[in-house]
Amino acid sequence: MHGKKSLEKLVVYASDQTHSALQKACQIAGIFPENFRLVKADYSNSYAVAPEAVSEAISVDLSSGLIPFFICATVGTTSSSAVDPLHKLGKIAQAHDMWFHIDAAYAGSACVCPEYRHHLDGVEEADSFNMNAHKWFLTNFDCSLLWVKDKSYLIEALSTNPEYLKNKASQENSVVDSKDWQIPLGRRFRSLKLWMVLRLYGVENLQSYIRKHMQLAKQFEQLVLSDSRFEVVTPRNFSLVCFRLLPPTSEDDNGRNLNYSLMDTCNSSGKIFISHTVLSGKFVLRFAVGAPLTEEKHVDAAWKLLQDEASKILGSL
Repeated sequence: MHGKKSLEKLVVYASDQTHSALQKACQIAGIFPENFRLVKADYSNSYAVAPEAVSEAISVDLSSGLIPFFICATVGTTSSSAVDPLHKLGKIAQAHDMWFHIDAAYAGSACVCPEYRHHLDGVEEADSFNMNAHKWFLTNFDCSLLWVKDKSYLIEALSTNPEYLKNKASQENSVVDSKDWQIPLGRRFRSLKLWMVLRLYGVENLQSYIRKHMQLAKQFEQLVLSDSRFEVVTPRNFSLVCFRLLPPTSEDDNGRNLNYSLMDTCNSSGKIFISHTVLSGKFVLRFAVGAPLTEEKHVDAAWKLLQDEASKILGSL
């Protein structure tokens, strides 16, 4: 153990595609901002982080007298649904006695289907794992799942035991005392709604729901590929398609204004809602299939709207 005086030396590592919630967690934990390492993702590998780059960053910090202690990998990044190489990152964490966390907030739901479980290869290396049932598992907001390999670390860090909270069940460890697993004292009964989803739908219906969304996203991806005015920016992994309208060669902003206008116009119509991100300097549109009632006709209608508005925008240039 390094002791409290080493707090200023602790270093966190993650892909630059990792959700910003990790940065907020570091701020809460007291990690110095300059010790938060966002390792550039590998664009040639669908924006997954390269283990070699993480290992190199750790080596540099070790030589500077710092203490690498936490690696976060993502299964389904927010911007492009990239999947980080879990097994290799886990082995790096193990070699340096670091905590290894896997964030599968969005894409973890897909792994209810056997054909997508390979995305979790290496999960056995994790010290902790999270998934958001409210994102893609038919559960209303909010409902996040957290698993830890050794609960004692969590309890030792967050436990409080004032006299006015003591009770027989907690003292005898016959119940899980949620106050010792989280920052807040109390919590809502979130698990009930997830239990209801599992009981009402069952495994087969949940699998069908995920597979339908995958198929609809694949359909949209094919529509984009069929129109030479557009490009798919990175291969689809789940139900998110990253695409953009190709800019005329004369544009000097790499199509940012062009695609922003397309997004804004389509969203203002009230017929669809798409969001954006930036990948390798490109302003990218994100089409996500995630609503329970989405059908093929909705995907077709969305694509027609995008094509029509693209024609108007390009025609006005």
